[in-house]
Parts: sequence; structure tokens; C-alpha cells
Amino acid sequence: MIRRRSLTLLIIVLLIGVPAGYLLVSASQSRESGRDKENRYSATGLSAGWPSKVQRRIYEVDIPPKSSFVAYYETNNWKASRLYTQFRTTDKGLTKFLHSLGKTRADLNDGVTIKKRDREITRWSFDPAVHWTGLRHEQDDPRPSQDVTVDRTDPRHPIVYVVSATTP
Repeated sequence: MIRRRSLTLLIIVLLIGVPAGYLLVSASQSRESGRDKENRYSATGLSAGWPSKVQRRIYEVDIPPKSSFVAYYETNNWKASRLYTQFRTTDKGLTKFLHSLGKTRADLNDGVTIKKRDREITRWSFDPAVHWTGLRHEQDDPRPSQDVTVDRTDPRHPIVYVVSATTP
């Protein structure tokens, strides 16, 4: 009789206790995952690192290999989605980046092409003493349009600022 009750107790523990324990562990992991995502998406301003390949493909921002000081920030709302990106590259990297937009260095005009609103969001400040060049690459919806501004202070290592916007 004791053996039978022990066996019944063991079966109950296995049938109820193990799944309950699994649910507790799973709920805890899910909560932690939600906190990680919340921290990542609540960031305001640029985050150091490369945007994902999917983001780069959607916004058509082809960051050249071996670029440094890469940072990005993405915003989404019902009107438009934007990817703000900055990176330091080489002279060849700048040429490659412009080529990915279907542009050349000859298309760069003097001045900053990034709008004041976008500068405020990213906290980019473009010193008037620096010689800035830029261009606006417009495309038909739903393809993104890019505003590109380049700091050519060090011609061998220009810093590129890109705002790529698309409407759903």
C-alpha cells in the first residue's frame, strides 16, 4: 500500500510539478527577454555599432567594410521610418558608398543637406567652420530617400552622416 501511494505521488509530481516548473522558468526567461528589448528600443539618440543587415537593406544604406565609429538610430511611426547612420570610412569607402546610391563625388554639393529636425533628433551639430559637402538622393515610394552629409576635414578618412527615410 505504501509503495502504491509513493508511486501515485511520484506520478502526480511528474505530471504536475515538472510542467509547472518548466512554466516558471519559461516565464522568467520571457520576462528578461522583454526587458532586453525594452532597453534596446527605448534608446534615444545614436547607439554605437552597426545596424542589422535587414535595416541596411530596407533603408538602402550600404556601409563600406572596414568603416569605423559606426553608430545608428532608427525611428518608426505611422508616417515615416528613418534610419540615422554615421560612420568614418576611407576615401575608397566613400566612393563605394556613393556608388551604392548611384552617385559620384561630383554629385556632392557644398553645405549640410540634413534637415534641422533630423539634427536635433540625433544631436548632430555641424560646425559652420568645417567644409561640409552633401547630397539628397530621392527615390519614389516605397524606396527610401537619403540625405547624405560628408565631413571632408580629413580627406583620407571622411565622416559620413546619412538620414534614410521611407514611407510605408
